[in-house]
Amino acid sequence: MESLLIHPESAEQLRTVKAVLKALKVQFEPQSTKLPVHVLKGIDKSLQQFAEGNSISLEDFSEKHLK
Repeated sequence: MESLLIHPESAEQLRTVKAVLKALKVQFEPQSTKLPVHVLKGIDKSLQQFAEGNSISLEDFSEKHLK
């Protein structure tokens, strides 16, 4: 039998999908996605830089890095 990997875009969608699967008596395994530690550290660093005012607009970034 084929398996499905579902990517709900909101908590409401997730609840609805779970409810439908339960109503149809379809077995499923909830799995939370965890980001690797190095990714979480990068996110924290970026948020700190932004909070300190170290940011540029998308237009400036594009001009600097994509031309």
